[in-house]
Amino acid sequence: MLEEALVLDSLGLPIRHDRRTHSTDWDEVQEFCKSVYMPYRVRPLERLSRPDATMISAKAGRVTMTRFSYGTGIYLDRFDPEAGNILVLNTLRGALSHQSHDAPATTRAGESFVVDCSRTDYWLQGDPDHMQFNLTIPHQVMEETAQRWFGFVPDDTLWTSRIKFGGPQSAWLRLLDYAARTLNGPGPVPADGALGRHLEEIICLELLRQWAAGAGVVLDQGARCAAPRYVRQAEEIMEAEARAAPTIGDIAQRVGVSARTLSGGFRRFRGISPRGFLIARRLDGLHHDLRTAPAHRTVSDIAADWGFANFGALAGRYRERFGELPSHTRARARPGGD
Repeated sequence: MLEEALVLDSLGLPIRHDRRTHSTDWDEVQEFCKSVYMPYRVRPLERLSRPDATMISAKAGRVTMTRFSYGTGIYLDRFDPEAGNILVLNTLRGALSHQSHDAPATTRAGESFVVDCSRTDYWLQGDPDHMQFNLTIPHQVMEETAQRWFGFVPDDTLWTSRIKFGGPQSAWLRLLDYAARTLNGPGPVPADGALGRHLEEIICLELLRQWAAGAGVVLDQGARCAAPRYVRQAEEIMEAEARAAPTIGDIAQRVGVSARTLSGGFRRFRGISPRGFLIARRLDGLHHDLRTAPAHRTVSDIAADWGFANFGALAGRYRERFGELPSHTRARARPGGD
C-alpha cells in the first residue's frame, strides 16, 4: 500500500504536478518543507552531502499529504511550535528514529508516528534510504474533530504524547491508501470541496482513535462523563436552546454555579469556553437548516433565525468550522445547486 501514492493516479497513469517534484538544492528543499510542514532545522548526517529529494504534496481538506524524502541521511530538530501543526510520519521505505518518551522509537516500512509539534519538542533522524508519506494537520483541526465526535477536547495528556502506531497491514495504512487513491481518481478533487472535507474528517477521526489508544486516553463515554455535573447540565441546556442563545450568566445560574466556575469547568474538561461551545452548537444548527430549509428561504433569513446579524463575522466563523461559506452550503441544498 501507498507504494505509488501521489505518483500514479487510480488508473495507474503518472500524475502531473504543478511544481518541481525533485531537487538537489538544500534551499529549494527547505522552502518546500517550510511550506508543507513548518520551519525547523535540518542537518545532513554526512558533512557536505547534497539532497536528492522527492517533494510531492496534495491537500485533503485542511490536511496536507506529502510524499517526501531527502535522499540522504538527515537529523531534524527545532520544529517551530508557533506553526501549530501536528505531524504524522508514515514510513514507506528505510527507517526513521524519533524522539519518544523513554527511548527513541524507530519506524520502518508500514509503521507510523504522530507528534504535535505545537505542544511538545521533537527530533528525528532518517537514514539515507528513507521515503515518507506524511500528513500535516493543524492542531485546531484535530480539536474541532474531537469536539464534534466526542463532545470534548482532550487535554495535553494526548497532545504531548509522541506515539508509534500502525503497521504494514493496518487499517490506518489502508485508510491513507484510500485517501490517496480518491484524491488522484478521475476528475479534480478541490481541497475545500465536499470530498476533500470528507477525507479530512475520516483521517482526523481515525488518527484521534489511534493516538488516544496509544496514549491511554479515553475518548468515548469515560472522558466525557468525567466532567462535573454542572458542565454536563450546561451542555444539555446549550444543545437544547442554542437557537435562543441563552446568556452564559443565565446558564450558570440555572446549573447552580457562578459564571467564573462554569467557564473554568469548561476550560478544564472541554478545552473550550462555554461561549465557544454555544457558538459551535448554533453554527451546527445553522448548517443543518441551510441544508434542509425550503428552497425559497435565503441565507439571511435562516441566519437571522439563529440570531446571527453580523454576516461578515458569521462567514468567517462558518468557513473556519465547515470549510465553506454559508452561501455554498445553501446552494448545494437547492434544486439544481452545485
